[in-house]
Amino acid sequence: MAWPRLLAWWRLCLGLLTILVCLAPCVNLQPAENINYNLVHSWADKLGMELFHLGDFITRRKEVQESFKDAKVVSRNGASIVDSMAKEIEMMMDLKVSAVRRIMDTAENTALSHQNDMADKMFSYYSAKEMLEPGDPVPPIPTPAPDMDKDIGEPLIYVQPKVVVLEPRPEFHNTPVNFSVSSVHVPVNVFDRAPDVIKAIQWSENLDQIFRDNYKNDPTLSWQFFGSSTGFMRQFPASKWRKDVPVDLYDCRLRSWYMEAATSPKDIVILMDGSGSMLGQRLDIAKHVVNTILDTLGTNDFVNIFTFAKEVTPVVACFEDTLIQANLGNIRELKEGIESFSPKSIANYTAALTKAFELLEETKLSSRGAQCNQAIMIIGDGAPENNREVFELHNWRDPPYKPVRVFTYLIGKEVANWDDIRWMACENQGYYVHLSDTAEVREMVLNYIPVMARPLVLGRHDHPVIWSQVYADIEDTKLSDYLWDISQCEYQKADVLEYWQVHDRMLEPSEMHRRKYRRMKETWNQPVDSNVYQFMTTVSMPIYDRRENATRIANILGVAGTDVPINEIKKLLSPFTLGVNGYAFIVTNNGYVLFHPDFRPIFQGYILKPSYNSVDMIEVELLDDDRPARDFNPVLMTIRDSIINQSTGSKWMLVKNHFDEMKRVARIKRQYYWTAIKKTPFTLVISYPEQYGVSRMDIRSDQEIHRISIKGTNLRNVFSGKRWKIHPDWLFCKHSNRTFKTPEIELLYFLERMSEPGWRWPGSRSALPPEHAAAMFSNNSSTGRYPSINEKESYYCDRQLMQALVFDARVTGWFSNNTSFNSKDDKGNEFKQRFGVTVAFLATHSGLTRWHEFHSNAAEESGLGESFSQNNTRAIDEVWYKRAVDQHFVREESFVYSVPFDAGESNSEILVTASHAIFHNEGGKTAPAAVVGFQFQHSALYKLFHNITGNACAVDDKDCYILDNNGYVVISTRVHETGRFFGEVNGAIMKRLLEENVYKQVTVYDYQAVCFESKNDNNASSMLLSPLFHLLRVGKWLLHTALWYIVQLLQWAPGVSSHYADMYGDSNDTEPPPPEPHPEHHGRNGNGHGKKDDDYWLRYLTLHRTRLKPCDMKRELYTLYKEKDNVVYNMTAHACERPFVVLPIPFSNLILLVIDQLCPRDGTVVLTVNPQPIDYHLPVNDSLACYKQAREFNRMRPHSCISRHANESGIKLCGKACSVYANLGLLLLCHILSRWL
Repeated sequence: MAWPRLLAWWRLCLGLLTILVCLAPCVNLQPAENINYNLVHSWADKLGMELFHLGDFITRRKEVQESFKDAKVVSRNGASIVDSMAKEIEMMMDLKVSAVRRIMDTAENTALSHQNDMADKMFSYYSAKEMLEPGDPVPPIPTPAPDMDKDIGEPLIYVQPKVVVLEPRPEFHNTPVNFSVSSVHVPVNVFDRAPDVIKAIQWSENLDQIFRDNYKNDPTLSWQFFGSSTGFMRQFPASKWRKDVPVDLYDCRLRSWYMEAATSPKDIVILMDGSGSMLGQRLDIAKHVVNTILDTLGTNDFVNIFTFAKEVTPVVACFEDTLIQANLGNIRELKEGIESFSPKSIANYTAALTKAFELLEETKLSSRGAQCNQAIMIIGDGAPENNREVFELHNWRDPPYKPVRVFTYLIGKEVANWDDIRWMACENQGYYVHLSDTAEVREMVLNYIPVMARPLVLGRHDHPVIWSQVYADIEDTKLSDYLWDISQCEYQKADVLEYWQVHDRMLEPSEMHRRKYRRMKETWNQPVDSNVYQFMTTVSMPIYDRRENATRIANILGVAGTDVPINEIKKLLSPFTLGVNGYAFIVTNNGYVLFHPDFRPIFQGYILKPSYNSVDMIEVELLDDDRPARDFNPVLMTIRDSIINQSTGSKWMLVKNHFDEMKRVARIKRQYYWTAIKKTPFTLVISYPEQYGVSRMDIRSDQEIHRISIKGTNLRNVFSGKRWKIHPDWLFCKHSNRTFKTPEIELLYFLERMSEPGWRWPGSRSALPPEHAAAMFSNNSSTGRYPSINEKESYYCDRQLMQALVFDARVTGWFSNNTSFNSKDDKGNEFKQRFGVTVAFLATHSGLTRWHEFHSNAAEESGLGESFSQNNTRAIDEVWYKRAVDQHFVREESFVYSVPFDAGESNSEILVTASHAIFHNEGGKTAPAAVVGFQFQHSALYKLFHNITGNACAVDDKDCYILDNNGYVVISTRVHETGRFFGEVNGAIMKRLLEENVYKQVTVYDYQAVCFESKNDNNASSMLLSPLFHLLRVGKWLLHTALWYIVQLLQWAPGVSSHYADMYGDSNDTEPPPPEPHPEHHGRNGNGHGKKDDDYWLRYLTLHRTRLKPCDMKRELYTLYKEKDNVVYNMTAHACERPFVVLPIPFSNLILLVIDQLCPRDGTVVLTVNPQPIDYHLPVNDSLACYKQAREFNRMRPHSCISRHANESGIKLCGKACSVYANLGLLLLCHILSRWL
């Protein structure tokens, strides 16, 4: 009976269950609202108060604010500041011009007085590449006697290298130098014992005295040099030549400072013979000629290249009917175009010359291009006729003046039609060259420079002063491509070695993506401040041959110049007067920046960008107008025109300023002022924020240095202890004849000097040219530079900055020495223990930084806080300083908290940095005086957060985040997410925060980006046109085979295995077992061990080589809406329709975000701050250079243009005719063939 009852109960239960299931659709199964708004609000309030009390106690912010009560607040006069800075820079640049002019005068006079000297082929000089230091081994004298030199028909000459003592000097970037002599660099393509070369080396040695005198008059001078037209360069002080690449490619005649001084601006049309006879070596020579010509051009020149066969075709299609500016980006585009050129058909010289003349005429009539010299360069293997009628029509209209010069380059060893192509050059004030080998190309091409310089030399007395565009101190502009190739080789090597360790795990999609992303992040590393290269501009002047008999040939002796490091110019800008988030920059006549805070010339930490020095000012000043990329605001264009025209003006603009590795952005209103730097092509621009830049701090008269010194205050005592530093890049006081180990030691030296009787402030921060000094000293002392206390010494100071620095040091001296931090105060000990505070710091507007370390015990721990003092000495230029000042206008009492980007990926202890701005108010004006802050352990903050929220955020149904004002994760339950952008962690919720106006998306354009274009040519026609393609395929097969055997060798060589175990082994120092091969990779026999079966990995690990390419990118950055009472903060969670609560954390830049994890999450939505390429929807064959050329900006031409002289028509020197050498072997072969055929 029991079983029937049990069965009845079972049926009843099933029935009830069925009823419930049937009724289920009528029941709301959405999860209950499990985020309590009030509870989350209490978390945010409690966390905010805890952090605020911590910061308030640790930083003593109220005491710091009280310290500045005796200061005053004054208005900042932008027009006066920019005018004062421009005059300082002008005075400094006058000093450099004066030095170069003395070199030029001395060189011309010396060459004139030594014109009858005989060339001494045994003359010994200090060779930059061969000279020795004491103790260096002397190279043995060659024995037996040197062989005959085949090129010059004389025995080779050996001269023992000279010995010189070199000493590293900080003003020359610690390069070992000697100030007694100069050194000579001779290019590899120049024979230093040739009569004209060694003679110039001889007489130019007399320049050493003027080099030394210049340096004595101006100890701030950098390298001085004389670049000879024969090819060598004499440089002072003497130093050994540093090679950036394995082969020394440096030739001073190819540098912009030489070219622009030796020739006035020029428009050049290059015509390259495209006939079928231009194949093989001739084509290689022709391309080399074109590339060398392009290397001689600068940003004031304009150029285009056409190839001509039956038709005349531009090598870059979009440049067809115009001349383009010869900047690095355009030159690169032309070189790539000529690289892919292949000859065909028959050359039509008439059509080519007509096209070139018409283009030059149209350029001049439309007031485009250089509007000065014009020239046509013809490269070919012979012309069928001289095309006299074309020249009569276009170039001989106004005899004897011929507006367009013609230079011809005859290619090939055995050529017959040389007379017509030589005639073209000789009858059109040009020069003719015959080339039969690539080794002679550079020297022969450079022959056009003296010809273009003839009007300058014939004029004699006019020596234009040339200022170059900014450039890096490297010997060859192609270094970037070389370094990128080396980098790719290193990647390939690392991949092979890693594969040996992890095998097929490396080929998993996630691993391949991780490796690719890691390398892309390296390319995004674009530091603004880097010591890898020294950036500079150069001032130069041409040097003429004054010999009377030289008039017939109008010979240019060379160019004199001196470098002006950009950092030296920056020191004259006095950033202190512009305040926090203020900056200055200089714009050239072409609109390019000489320097700018957003000038990012390198990527991957050490590689120069392809067009690094042609960054336009409108590409770095980004207006906040929501326009598409390269759709520049007309207001900005108008300002740019005013700046390049060297006018004076001012304007307010709303801009987007990105900072902190281009991962944060601020939208602010800025004021701009600009004025010309007289006698230069430069214009100075300054800018500062409207909100807090219109006022600044100043001291009262009773706080001046000399008054407090009279009262008995020892200035050195104001800077007691070791817990302080000053801004390393600012000019406080600078000694010209002495160097100091640190800026702090130099400051203490001057403080002692200021306490001595007779101290007087220099009237200028720059020295004066000697020829002006007497006049200046005769004037009132307030207008000139005072002599120093010791006339044998020279110094200059920024008086206003020094006064502010001493005041700040006096009123904040208690901060570093405050013993209350280390007292047994219960509250202090509680804070230190709970939060793991490591350091508290203070930075002032005058560039002073103080700090105080917190120790875990009473004993002093040396080195604690050392990391902070080494990496945070730049005061108002530190990111935490700038962000704190901006945050002041969101909420005055708040702190700004931040963690390093991607901090969770590292295994080291994460530190949280907190900062708070101190403002001083007086008479209705307010100005930032200082920023205080502290650093503490992230683990302590996480523990505090966990204690406040309990276990509510530790369970699976909730996710809790603390985000900063730019959307980066400060706290997450998953520590590895710390420092990541939240849109990459949870893109769906970040998108909702955007939609609800918690965050604002700000698009920032990067017009200095670098992309990577594949080097592989997949055009099938190229295989037919070049038999070398098949050789390349063989080479690629050999490379793959070699890689395969390397891996096999590594697997069988235990010695090699142990060598790489530490680098590529796993964390347990054990080699992972080889994985099972994938089935699809097995061979037909199924064992998977044959070579064909194992080399599948080559397809994935062999890098596809790329070349660098300038491009535009954009970043989507984010910032919190600044409304204090944003309605979104009052909204509660509503099931899965709004599965989160977001609230601001009081007294901070943080928000608390709690997410309901039970709701479905769309993992496909990902928001990122990483750069993304901009698609301009260009035609197939067009590039960014084409897009930019179609939207060309205005420019101001250089003032100097000397393109003609009445006496030039009398010069008949125009190159030599080719010589015909009898090749007996060829004659014999021809005779035999003629007999047999």
